[in-house]
Amino acid sequence: MRRAGLALIPLALGLVGTIVALAAGDRRQIFIQWQLAWVWVQLGLLAALLVFAIVAVRAALRRRAVRSREDAVAAERAERRRFVDRLDHELKNPVTAIRLGLSNLPESDVAAGLDAQALRLTRLLGDLRKLGELENAQLEIAPVDVEALGREVAEAVGELAESSDRSLAVSFPRAPRPLPPVRGDADLLFLAVYNLVANALKFSQPGDRIELRGAEDDGWVTLEVADTGRGIPVEEQGLVWEELARGSHTRDVAGSGLGLPFVRTIVERHGGGVDLRSRLGEGTSVRLRLPV
Repeated sequence: MRRAGLALIPLALGLVGTIVALAAGDRRQIFIQWQLAWVWVQLGLLAALLVFAIVAVRAALRRRAVRSREDAVAAERAERRRFVDRLDHELKNPVTAIRLGLSNLPESDVAAGLDAQALRLTRLLGDLRKLGELENAQLEIAPVDVEALGREVAEAVGELAESSDRSLAVSFPRAPRPLPPVRGDADLLFLAVYNLVANALKFSQPGDRIELRGAEDDGWVTLEVADTGRGIPVEEQGLVWEELARGSHTRDVAGSGLGLPFVRTIVERHGGGVDLRSRLGEGTSVRLRLPV
């Protein structure tokens, strides 16, 4: 509103000058002649200036909107980081005291259960702290062989108990050429893919199939982890990327609700994106897209 008011100042000055001239009896006229042959050039110039002004204004508005979104995301992350820091500070000492107190009690199922829950809370706080640190951590960027990383993940998850009665298939293209490398932090990318495969194993049943696939598409490398597990209800699929979110159908499986937020944060730090597709009772597919 203030800028709109400033724009009216030249108009007001012009009106004042006109009134003064009329009051002084000044009736002189200025005649401007245009040659007809140049009218179209001049009209075209005016139209070009108008279009340029419109484009410039729209570009400025887009830049302002992008900056506003980026500022809002940064502010949200900073606020979440401060909350996690306060939560960690306030709960760390009480939880430690609880575990020390339980260690002095006679052994019993009740004491063991309470200690297990206190340990779970300790780990949860640690994971929240790691997620906050990950958003600002310095990445160790280097070329990453995506196929080698995928096969390393497949070998690592073979040590999980669930892998013994599920089948895991790994597929990467050979024709017309293998996948190109991506630039990124190999350890963090390993952690992202490992989380996805471990999740697929955790939320599937004996006899289910998990597939880890790679593909290249128009300057992007896609890593997809698909399973024939229990799937996710449609109304809950938008919540899986939020910290501590647990689906209504996963109450029987231990977890913190931080696995997929870890994955999303890692991939976005690498300039990529994630998406999830799922059908309840049929399975889930999660895709990571990383720039070549």
